[in-house]
Amino acid sequence: MPWDERMGRRLKLRDLYILRTAIERGSMGKAATHLAISQPAISKSITDLEQLLGVRLLERDRHGIEPTAYGAAFLKWSAAVFDDLRQGVEEIDFLTDPSAGRVRVGTSEGTPAGLVSSVIDRLFRRYPRLKFNIVQAATNDLQYRELRERNVDLVFGRVRSPFTDGDLNAEVLFHDPFFPVAGVNSKWAKKRTIEPVELVNEPWCIPDDNVFLPAFVQAFRTRGLEVPGGIIHTNSIQLLYSMAATGRVLSLGSALRLRLGGKQLGVKALEVDLRFLTYAIGIVTLKNRSINPAAQLFIDCAREVIKPFSTA
Repeated sequence: MPWDERMGRRLKLRDLYILRTAIERGSMGKAATHLAISQPAISKSITDLEQLLGVRLLERDRHGIEPTAYGAAFLKWSAAVFDDLRQGVEEIDFLTDPSAGRVRVGTSEGTPAGLVSSVIDRLFRRYPRLKFNIVQAATNDLQYRELRERNVDLVFGRVRSPFTDGDLNAEVLFHDPFFPVAGVNSKWAKKRTIEPVELVNEPWCIPDDNVFLPAFVQAFRTRGLEVPGGIIHTNSIQLLYSMAATGRVLSLGSALRLRLGGKQLGVKALEVDLRFLTYAIGIVTLKNRSINPAAQLFIDCAREVIKPFSTA
């Protein structure tokens, strides 16, 4: 059915909200309990939507409900409707009180926590009534999913390079290099110059993924060296620095993380000509989605915080 004025008058936001709730809860009974209305009212609301659209939105059986292909498509676009309405209400609140508002930020474990906290701290001092929701995802793909599903306003942290996601905007603020690190009390931290060959027989703790491992291997092989054999593989950023802090294991550290909290981490960059890779740090937003005022404040403040590092 094509969109027209008649459909615009008949389509009710309440019905759309009930449909979303029913799908999220998996049954009309659970939706009725959650919304504190009767189950027949839930059923009628969804039936009215189906009659208006001329398609079946839900498959019903004794186990509950599932969206049809039509229902899934309609639900996907309804997320944008409710997101725009939420942002509209929040903008009105912000205009009423510019010191208030809420920003939802997606990030990942690979992003230095000190970077995110620096932005929040600076904003919090300026706007003490501003509220923050920080959602940490395990991977970049998961944090971008949160953005696409409109659960966050923006993603702040590592950005894939080259960035090829056509539905997203990426602004790179800083290129963060990785290099060898060791505990501040280790023998290596005390040396002013280190030859790469000296580190071949040392134990290493490195990230276990398809980006760091090839870069680690290449860093040694391009210098005609054997790749270190004693390697601890991990997907934990915390373990990388904890192992290095023991003084008995070498690891990889980012320039940004060390500058923001190297003393607390107990590690130091080594004076050796080994560079493994560089990660882009930046901001990712969803194309064709308005940025609410609180999120814009966060973006502007992130640029301020990052600027000294990018020009150093």
